[in-house]
Amino acid sequence: MTTLFLVDLIGWAGAVLVLVAYGLISARKTSSHSLPYQGMNFLGGIFLLINTMYYGALPSSFLNLIWAGIAVYTLVGKRKQPLES
Repeated sequence: MTTLFLVDLIGWAGAVLVLVAYGLISARKTSSHSLPYQGMNFLGGIFLLINTMYYGALPSSFLNLIWAGIAVYTLVGKRKQPLES
């Protein structure tokens, strides 16, 4: 497996995670503070960050870094309150 293929696979996985999270929240199948939603956003953001950094797409890298950071902030900030599943 080549590095290019692996980076592309990671990027596609990140895109799918972010889109599934958005679909679930739009369909009201989960809440914005749920562990699955924030987890998908975090992993999706990190995977997309890896992909965009590899290709040198700095604006997209910045966006995905912030995207993942918001998920971490929400998860850590809600630790004192039970997360919805």
